[in-house]
Amino acid sequence: MNIFINNFSKVSCLFFLTLLLSACQTSDKLAHKNVYVNENLYFDEYFPNYQAVKVESKEDIFALDDRMRLMVKEKLMTERDIKRRARKLLKHIFDQDNVALAYNSAANVSAIGAYNNQQANCLSLTIMSYALAKEAQLAVDFQEVKIPEYWVRNGAYNMLTGHVNLVVTKPKSPHAQVVFGSDILTIDFDPFVIKASFPKTIISQSYVLSMFYSNKGAQALVNKQLTKAYAYFKAATTLAPNFSPAWANLGILYRMSGHLALAKKSYQYALEVNPENFTAMSNMSLLLDNLKDRKELANIRKTLKNQRENNPYYFALLANQAFYLANNKQALAYYRQAIKLNKHEHAFYFGLAKVYYALNENRKAQKAMGKAILYNRINSIDVTYIAKLNFLKKQELDH
Repeated sequence: MNIFINNFSKVSCLFFLTLLLSACQTSDKLAHKNVYVNENLYFDEYFPNYQAVKVESKEDIFALDDRMRLMVKEKLMTERDIKRRARKLLKHIFDQDNVALAYNSAANVSAIGAYNNQQANCLSLTIMSYALAKEAQLAVDFQEVKIPEYWVRNGAYNMLTGHVNLVVTKPKSPHAQVVFGSDILTIDFDPFVIKASFPKTIISQSYVLSMFYSNKGAQALVNKQLTKAYAYFKAATTLAPNFSPAWANLGILYRMSGHLALAKKSYQYALEVNPENFTAMSNMSLLLDNLKDRKELANIRKTLKNQRENNPYYFALLANQAFYLANNKQALAYYRQAIKLNKHEHAFYFGLAKVYYALNENRKAQKAMGKAILYNRINSIDVTYIAKLNFLKKQELDH
């Protein structure tokens, strides 16, 4: 199954069973598409206690505490030049001597939580940065980046990730002291995404809030907290009905709770909102297979095959699934195919190393780990990889 999470979960802040973790398969047209809330897809009676779930308000999520306001006042507002102020914010966020943030894909938290706990996923880190930028009186917008489909494993689930970042633009006032011209400053927690030429779309605060709710619901679904998941998915789809992944996640919830007809309608609506939501399409195919609807299933599978046959992350997804099922030879073949399509993705080599280790091919595992370290760009992941490589080397010496 595939769930959408906007961890968007590489940091890459890749903002998916596939649960959809947000955020991210929308074009500019889709992000601003006029979509209605489909009330026919809500069945509160199946989750009678959902209103007891405390769903965070926008104010809860974007609020600053006194410590954060003081930082903005003392370190940012002393700079009158807007562009330099923006760069000071960027430096403060990424400088290990200041906030010292660490990426944690499971930490879907508020701006205050991200700043003080110093751990958050990509979406939460971006929300925190947005809140600080607003306090610093910067003109800032959320931006969704249309990255290739990318999955991460969470137990029995595949989480499709999306990606968001921030853009600081020139001041709107004609009397502004600084004019950026065509330049904009991007705050992004994935250096690869900054360099790549992926399509980008400015999205609203409400749209981002819907992503946040959808992430919270997806994690609740993984934890088998179905009532909590319903509360968050309903909040997400009510707030931003044009966010297709939330409708798809609602469909997964219905499928998990045995309401197959509702699951199909939810997937269909997700695809009506965004016909290119291939995760919703993938989950629909699983449902149609169970319902023995062969004709519609064949059409969907053909579409998915055409979409994914050149996507290395899809083969990595298949490799993860095979490895999870202890089909190591098949996992090896899929990882090799993924690497053939993209030789510079560190996660593929890490997966390959795990398979080699399971096959007792220790030297090959070490070689794969070495390449994972070579291509990785994230310090916190580097530490993990080096520790695993040292473990493999020790195993070799012990034998």
